Amino acid sequence: MATLVNPTSGKVLIEGLDIKENPIEIRKKIGVISHETYLYTELTAAENLRFFGKMYDTPMLEKRIDELIKQVGLTYRKNDRVRTFSRGMKQRLSIARALIHDPPILFLDEPYTGLDQHAIATFDRILGGMNAMDKTRVLISHDIEHGISLCDRAIILTGG
Repeated sequence: MATLVNPTSGKVLIEGLDIKENPIEIRKKIGVISHETYLYTELTAAENLRFFGKMYDTPMLEKRIDELIKQVGLTYRKNDRVRTFSRGMKQRLSIARALIHDPPILFLDEPYTGLDQHAIATFDRILGGMNAMDKTRVLISHDIEHGISLCDRAIILTGG
């Protein structure tokens, strides 16, 4: 659904668009957070967000970068290279990366990987704020109780 791999069967529509036929348009509508951060370690935190923000033609990009860096608690490391970050810091920056273009849909694949309790609380606050903005979140997690606490609706798959 995140257009990272080609589907082998079936059909998925996002906002009426087939992901196989319209991957570029779909990517504008989604953000992806996973255990893989998709960050460039030789760039700074701000440079990473600027790079991804330009890919999505994000309006008022510098303001958006500052807002997100503050939200994920990395203001003091904004101009440091990502290679110097801890695993948890990289994951927090990855959250900002996924949100840079303010997507209506967010795919979260084990997003808590590497986060400490403070970072988890920060991330939960960000996700909770998305409720008020009527955004869709698709969460994949082994922590069922935590996952359900964040959801309006849930589907639990076993053996899948």
